[in-house]
Amino acid sequence: MPTCQNCGSFVTTDYVRVFTPNEVDRPRVCPACEDLVRDGGDVREARATRSN
Repeated sequence: MPTCQNCGSFVTTDYVRVFTPNEVDRPRVCPACEDLVRDGGDVREARATRSN
């Protein structure tokens, strides 16, 4: 079961397949990570907090 490297949340294998390089099996950041976002190939801190 794949998990996020940042927060440890469960991610689906489809999410891993789409958002990580072929040789990586755990994404650096996931949708549950409120403090980090993907920016192209890099991970950076969010500029603004999410509001639900």
